[in-house]
Amino acid sequence: MTDRYATFAHSGAGRFLVRRLGLPDPPKLRRYEKGAEFGPVALGGDGRLAEPTRQILDKLPISLSTGAEDRCAALIFDASGITGSEGLGSLYEYFHPIVRSLLPSGRLVVLGSPPEMCTSAREATAQRALEGFVRSMGKEVGRGSTAQLVYVAPGAEEATESTLRFLLSGRSAYVSGQVVRIGPAAVDVPDDWDQPLVGKTAIVTGAARGIGAAIARVLAREGAHVVCLDVPAAGEELAEVANEVKGTALQLDLTAEDAPRRLADFIATRHVHADVFVHNAGITRDKTLGRMDEGQWSSVLDVNLCSQERINDVLLAENLLGGNGRIVSVSSVSGIAGNRGQTNYATSKAGVIGLVQATAGAVAEHGLTINAVAPGFIETTMTAAMPMFVREGGRRLNSMSQGGLPVDVAETIAWLAHPASGGVNGNVIRVCGQSLLGA
Repeated sequence: MTDRYATFAHSGAGRFLVRRLGLPDPPKLRRYEKGAEFGPVALGGDGRLAEPTRQILDKLPISLSTGAEDRCAALIFDASGITGSEGLGSLYEYFHPIVRSLLPSGRLVVLGSPPEMCTSAREATAQRALEGFVRSMGKEVGRGSTAQLVYVAPGAEEATESTLRFLLSGRSAYVSGQVVRIGPAAVDVPDDWDQPLVGKTAIVTGAARGIGAAIARVLAREGAHVVCLDVPAAGEELAEVANEVKGTALQLDLTAEDAPRRLADFIATRHVHADVFVHNAGITRDKTLGRMDEGQWSSVLDVNLCSQERINDVLLAENLLGGNGRIVSVSSVSGIAGNRGQTNYATSKAGVIGLVQATAGAVAEHGLTINAVAPGFIETTMTAAMPMFVREGGRRLNSMSQGGLPVDVAETIAWLAHPASGGVNGNVIRVCGQSLLGA
């Protein structure tokens, strides 16, 4: 659906009125384009992550700046060397002179150490303070720029490349104010960073339309053979998406009692194993709790949460995910902040976050990862049907002053599904343009 306000705001008369009246000013976001360059990039800080980061940047099509140039596409600061609150002044010293040189759709990235792994209370205090700094910077930089904090555990210095590539590129256009945690892991470096999923099989549930179809397209672009799964009632649309991505269509009701068994047999007989499994299927049955019947409650919980648990159980029990396999679940900011009229939906999506965090350790023992994305307001047929004022509120109440696109969710999932993202496990990444609601 067209965002008419954004179209007006980008016009000559609209730009004048927006600035004169202080209205929301949705910027044009820089999204992924094959072959697009990152730079120039300024790198500061002198902690343990500075040199590994420099080595990664040397591989990318960028020019590395010392911060003296007039304009930079990205500003990166290694704050892992800050061991006490008195050291937080280095953030001001580095960013104050150059932050206004950040180009539109620029990237600000702070690297730090997980507070829970720090060797002293003072160091943990200082490292936790980085979150407030980064989230505030995400709301200050404007013009489509983003700010992120990446906590890198000791021993995980070499596992950051896929994350830095994602955060610096246009793939992360609608991701801002996020905290990413990277732990030690074997890194499977692809032969081709543009198609890291070549030879791999990805299964996407709810793939017939909207975000699910976008996920299928992006994973196929990354080289995967995509199994597009949806309910039989969506068979025609499902076939169209599967044909478009040169994948396979699988009609299956995930709430059916025999669904996990049928899915397991399909994977074992057709593909031996899957490399990526994306739990995207979801439904809404919105009503305030007092007006909601039992069926509206239970159906949402069953599709959005319980089916994921049942499928994960069989995937792990029968080793149906290959080595270095990936599970990615789609949650929602409603599961973080709650939403009126969505107690069933918010409960299910908060449960998805719980599922990811509770099972991350267990899946890691199998050499796998599990993560979640939590979309905010995304432009889909569902959000297009919202009442106008609710829809406009959803679009404007974030640092980007606009709704995201299904491809923004898909790009984030592709990063989590990347073979070199083995150190990213148990994370929940909001794809919400840094929504002003919730944590």
